[in-house]
Amino acid sequence: MAFIDTPDDPEFFDRNRAPAGHVPNYVRVFAARPAVYEAWKQLGSAIKESMDLRRFELATFAAATALKSSYCSLAHGQVLADKFFTADEVTALAGAGPADPVDQAVMSFARKVALGADAVTQTDIDDLKALGLSDDDVLDIALTAAARAFFSKTLDATGTQPDSTFGALPENLRTALTVGRPISSVASGT
Repeated sequence: MAFIDTPDDPEFFDRNRAPAGHVPNYVRVFAARPAVYEAWKQLGSAIKESMDLRRFELATFAAATALKSSYCSLAHGQVLADKFFTADEVTALAGAGPADPVDQAVMSFARKVALGADAVTQTDIDDLKALGLSDDDVLDIALTAAARAFFSKTLDATGTQPDSTFGALPENLRTALTVGRPISSVASGT
């Protein structure tokens, strides 16, 4: 599940169960630093509340796949497949990308921020604005990608594997979204 041992904290686990009732592997890692996890949730909520959910998920997914974070790619790819696209369309997002030019630009910018924010130029911002995005939209995408880098890198640095529940995704989607660490073969705890 992870390279590090973390506390068994039933109270923390109970407060942070997934909607399906299991305790995600990432929650187990953050049991060692509950204040950091609470701050992460607050940051994520603050970023997400100013954005359209679809755009937030596209930017998050793009950053996660660029960072080769299976956990985050699977989680946010699943949200995209459940709420906005078909499984085949999300599989395509992981590869060639979206056909919509705005979605494509959002994902490209999020990838660039996640992998090399120092390479972002005024031209990158001007290109987004030419597609109708505002300065606030650009900031939201940058915040989303930068925050995803923190979370993804923390999980990967600690060897945290995606929950075994992701094994139930359609095979083509699961394969396309497993871009780094493999899905855990150990069932997530309850």
